[in-house]
Amino acid sequence: MVNGVNLLFQFLDNFAFIVLAAAGLAIIFGIMGVINLAHGEFIMVGAYATTLANIRFGLPLLVAVPVAVVATAVFGLVVERTIISGAVPNFLWKYARLGLVGGFHRLAALEAVPERAAAGLRRAAGRLPEQPLVEPLYDRLADSMVATWGLSLILVQGARIQFGNSLDQVGTPIVPFVGETVSPGEIPVLNLVVANSEFSYSAYRVSLAVIAVGVLAAVYVLFTKTDFGMRARATIQDEDTARALGVDTGRTYMATFAIGSALAGLTGALYAPTITMVPNLGTGFLVESFVAVVVGGPSVVLGTTMAGGFLGAISAAVTNVMGSTFYGRIALLLTAIVLIRFLPEGITGFVRTLRERRQEGS
Repeated sequence: MVNGVNLLFQFLDNFAFIVLAAAGLAIIFGIMGVINLAHGEFIMVGAYATTLANIRFGLPLLVAVPVAVVATAVFGLVVERTIISGAVPNFLWKYARLGLVGGFHRLAALEAVPERAAAGLRRAAGRLPEQPLVEPLYDRLADSMVATWGLSLILVQGARIQFGNSLDQVGTPIVPFVGETVSPGEIPVLNLVVANSEFSYSAYRVSLAVIAVGVLAAVYVLFTKTDFGMRARATIQDEDTARALGVDTGRTYMATFAIGSALAGLTGALYAPTITMVPNLGTGFLVESFVAVVVGGPSVVLGTTMAGGFLGAISAAVTNVMGSTFYGRIALLLTAIVLIRFLPEGITGFVRTLRERRQEGS
């Protein structure tokens, strides 16, 4: 039998999980055209940073969470500059090449060097590539998938080597349990576990739905009401024209990746009290976030909201009926397959197509 209250809180839980997990990935994919398969490991970085800041350094959780967000954003910035854009390797190669060319020519000019060897040194100096060694991964879906997949393997094994197979878990910041039956009309939503004879829910996990809505609102304001958002949207629509009009697209990409990484770190920080701290914890987030981004379509905010709401409702309904989250997740994935088959541009892409057809008809 379907319990309406249980269904509601199951939906809020699923909605928060999908939205928070997908927000950072949607921003990076929507603006940069980069599929970050290390997104789950970025969430792991946020969760680990929160746990270490709270347990090993004694910081309160309210302080540890922003510390983890900043740490993940800085880590994402380093990844973008070194792997995604290749700016740091190309910068180093530029000056290394100048040094090598100058050194080869100076050696060739020495009287002690035979003419044949000097000619070989000059040819070697001329053959050193002048173009950048690393091409940016922007809008290179397959290449970005391979690069970030390799990064995810490095991060998982690096965390296992450095911290072991598990870390102590952060305590839940809100009173976790209530031992009495609570009727639907007496539910204290944000302070206690909602419980009756059939189910119980942590109020902390319920409060994550409120945080998820706040994150969506903040992303909406950032990309629609600020100068950065205007530059980002211009870069999405036509990068060459945006660059010709003075937009520093490289800096826009760098900031975008840092923001997406920060949101991944926030997700890890918020879920650190609720999950087991193991190196591969990000795997549980990657599938839902990737599915939500694909199902949502090109619109970052609207697509993530609609995908989170629709997929969360499907998963909650099936979980409530079948009594197991396993069946809810299977239903979510099957729904995503059907939607991708019939709506290849996602939900917001389909809505945009309908709007364009209506405008043409009128």
